[in-house]
Amino acid sequence: MQSEERQQRIEEHLAKVEFASLDELSELVDASVSTVRRDLDILESKSSLKRTHGGARLTNPKSDEFMFSTRDTHQLDEKEAIGRACAELILPNQTVIVDAGTTCFHVARHLEAKNPHIITNSLPVANHFSASNKLEVVVTGGVIYPRLGVLVGPLAVAAFAQVRADLAIMSCGGLTPAGVSNSHGLLIEIQRAMMHAARRVVLCVDHTKFGRQSISHLCALNAVNTVITDQAPPSEMRSALSKAGVELIISSAEGSKVVLSGRKKAARDEQPFTAPEPLTASPQPDDKDAFID
Repeated sequence: MQSEERQQRIEEHLAKVEFASLDELSELVDASVSTVRRDLDILESKSSLKRTHGGARLTNPKSDEFMFSTRDTHQLDEKEAIGRACAELILPNQTVIVDAGTTCFHVARHLEAKNPHIITNSLPVANHFSASNKLEVVVTGGVIYPRLGVLVGPLAVAAFAQVRADLAIMSCGGLTPAGVSNSHGLLIEIQRAMMHAARRVVLCVDHTKFGRQSISHLCALNAVNTVITDQAPPSEMRSALSKAGVELIISSAEGSKVVLSGRKKAARDEQPFTAPEPLTASPQPDDKDAFID
């Protein structure tokens, strides 16, 4: 593939997802990371994008689709019901990883009474607890992506690789019988690190995510312990969840109901999973550009 074609494909990809890691772009254009870096340097010189630590982002996004504030106006009642149902699963004083999705933010709103230890890469979640003198909140390092309200990149991935938690509360861009997917490669890296750090993975999704295939594959269904949603999924999706041994909880304003019991053992370390391999957050020592991306 010629350099012009690679650069065009990189620009087109960033126009869809807004930011991407070097590894993601390298796979996209089937070129080495060093080649992608040179392409990014050229595109940055044209003001097409901005280099970040570990990747690149679009300088002038044309859509508000991925903005946290915009996404948090969708399915508000459903997200609140899911948030309440998820909070009911958490025991007092547990250590809980909270993902950066808007549905996870609604879970966080209901957690204070449980006095959990919170670990998050979400700026809205961190801000929500910033005035509380009851909770211990650990915020990961990383590059701030303001539109998403999230910390991303190798430092954020490395932070989750160094902690252990009772639960990881996560969301996603799509859920199909083939597995869980999300819209950004950088989010995939962080979510995989979250999953490996937690004994139990709880996926909080509203009904619009069923049957949707997002850009990047995160994991198979059996890497998830519990799915909490607001409506019963289509029969094919429900069958796939049952086969994978996933607990399914349907929430509403009236309360929540377990419709699939899932595995007998809830903890990840008590059940064999086909979980994704964690991604390496640290740059190679012989890579002279590794610390300036």
